Amino acid sequence: MSIYSDLGIRTIINAKGPSTRVSGGLLAPQVTAAMAEAATYCVDMADLQAGASKIIAELTGAEAGIVTSGASAGLLLGTAACVAGLDPGKMSRLPDTTGMKNEVIMVRSQRNFYDHAVRANGVKIVEVGLPDRVAGAGVRDAEGWEIADAITPATAAVVYVANGNARPALSEVVKVAHGKNVPVLVDAAAQLPPVSNLKRFIETGADLVSFSGGKAIQGPQGSGILCGKRNLIMSAVLQMLDLDIEWSHWSPPPSLIDKDLLPGLPQHGIGRSCKVGKETVVGLLVALKRFVVESDDARRAIYKARVERVAAQLGGVKGSIRDGLVPSLVIEVKDGEAAALKLQNGNPAVYVNSSRAAGGTLSISPVCLRDDELDALARRLREVAG
Repeated sequence: MSIYSDLGIRTIINAKGPSTRVSGGLLAPQVTAAMAEAATYCVDMADLQAGASKIIAELTGAEAGIVTSGASAGLLLGTAACVAGLDPGKMSRLPDTTGMKNEVIMVRSQRNFYDHAVRANGVKIVEVGLPDRVAGAGVRDAEGWEIADAITPATAAVVYVANGNARPALSEVVKVAHGKNVPVLVDAAAQLPPVSNLKRFIETGADLVSFSGGKAIQGPQGSGILCGKRNLIMSAVLQMLDLDIEWSHWSPPPSLIDKDLLPGLPQHGIGRSCKVGKETVVGLLVALKRFVVESDDARRAIYKARVERVAAQLGGVKGSIRDGLVPSLVIEVKDGEAAALKLQNGNPAVYVNSSRAAGGTLSISPVCLRDDELDALARRLREVAG
């Protein structure tokens, strides 16, 4: 029995991975304990974010950082920072960008649903490049000169969605953007592991980087990290915090917010709906420290042991293990769509990665599996795919 039973909600075996749709991953006991303890005290949220900034800066190599309510919130806040800077008047007018830099450049092949968070600031996304390599019409994608050509006095930022296939290389994007004094905001939501990626984008020259806290870091599902240049992070946090206080009473921590750089106190900003509770901040920081301490190899060994245990019980089901930083188990079925639905609607309910179901394959991620679910998962796979 669980709290969900009391609420009349079934639990599932999450073999899909740390997807928000299936409630993300599992929190380590240390993380849940830290969140429970944090809930029993009150703190000034600016002080808490300043403390978080020191830890995030140390672990990412950035000048500063804050805990956000997810990677998407990081994109919204990061874009708002690039548009408004430290001008409280501009902050208060967003998403009305009249008279401001109100264009953001993106490579066409990197557009996705999450850039809605960018557009929420009232900016226009300017696409560059024709992704022939994606369409199958050729080998080319966007190139650095196209980004440089698209930069105008209205350009607030270049948004770069990081993944192993992203083109052009981030180093090339940074070079052309910085050549015209334009900041680069990197969406690195799912770019962990490896742990080294926490520092890689900053080291390459990105001005802001947004990570998910609820995926590989295994922090609270509604958490993320935005790290980067100090003044941009200052702008971002100012547009998120509750600032309902008299100017004379406001004494923000100078390590995060330099009051002397502001002509006055901004109103509640466009990121106010992205607020993060103290429990989430503390949980994310504890999870982040655990993630950094645990080696990529140790994490991979745990994941591989899980998929191997399931694979050993498949019987006549055709399956193979795909190795990597996060090993997965790939199942071959005649009708992937029907099999995914049967798994989802059965007892216990099993959610898998069905992104390639049309081609007859289902993928099993070990990231969010509990050890006491593995045998039941193997049984359900035999029932449906055997």
